[in-house]
Amino acid sequence: MPTKTMKAIQQHEFGGPEVLLYEDSPVPEIKPGEVLVRVHAVGLNPPDWYLRDGYKMLPPEWQPKVDFPVILGTDISGVVAAVAEDVTAFSIGDEVYSMVRFPSGLAGGSRAYAEYVSVPATELALKPAGIDHVHAAAAPMSLLTAWQFMIDLGHNEPNPLQPYRHEPVPLEGKTVLVNGAAGGVGQFALQLAKWKGARVIAVAAGRHEAFVRDLGADEFIDYTKTKVEEHVHDLDLVIDAVGGPTTGRFLPTLKRGGALFPIFPLGFSGADEAEKLGVTVSSVQVRSSGAQLAQLADLLAAGTVRVGVDSTFALADARSAHDRAARGGVQGKIVLTVK
Repeated sequence: MPTKTMKAIQQHEFGGPEVLLYEDSPVPEIKPGEVLVRVHAVGLNPPDWYLRDGYKMLPPEWQPKVDFPVILGTDISGVVAAVAEDVTAFSIGDEVYSMVRFPSGLAGGSRAYAEYVSVPATELALKPAGIDHVHAAAAPMSLLTAWQFMIDLGHNEPNPLQPYRHEPVPLEGKTVLVNGAAGGVGQFALQLAKWKGARVIAVAAGRHEAFVRDLGADEFIDYTKTKVEEHVHDLDLVIDAVGGPTTGRFLPTLKRGGALFPIFPLGFSGADEAEKLGVTVSSVQVRSSGAQLAQLADLLAAGTVRVGVDSTFALADARSAHDRAARGGVQGKIVLTVK
């Protein structure tokens, strides 16, 4: 069993990376149905800096109430240190990975930037064989997002982003454009589309061309030199891994009956235009799923899906990791390592 205290990155106020403090914190106590994981690596995701900053990008009525101190993070890979008496699927010593309590932990309940984290057993899966903890920790949120958008939603929870259920679309033989193809979600969207038999056009900055072509892109567009919406047409699906207010510019690139899936849908205002063009615009909030991570572990172990890692930082150096994220141009994922 672990000691009663651990090192963690905590914050006691909202702000920039400077509010992230490397401090002592109590080791979490596991409840029925939970597993205690000794963390070896933590993957960074946009919700980490959204929470750090106080979710300023959300409308006030959507901003969750946060109790300090807060420990950020959701994505972990590590080794099982203890299991609750009612947990039979995992044993001490198992190598595992997870996206912890998302979206239920939006207000800081996931607590992954730490040496130990408690995880509901239903959100845990055995780590993919043949890849290390760094690459395993880089996968969960981004890969689950791409999977739930494109392959299998995997739940029947009401969609907080739209009144209708999100439905993936058939990919075989289709032409799919992935905007932000070198980023966390984009790299996986590209690979899943290729796996399902689509022709994929990857959009990213020129310096990422070799990276996305290596992942299987059939065509590459450097958005710093070419206006994508003026270059392509008759697409079946656009995965906009950047999203936001500019996502509507992709509507004219789609054929009637096509679909636009913005990963970050806030700010989209083209619903009327989409209806006129006969284009479906749909989004969904990613949700934790140990069962889906178990499926994805097979793809990761086989090398069918690969994980790009931009950079790694020690847990104690989380500020620098957030600084790296803020500079943009990330190729793959940023990961914290935990000794």
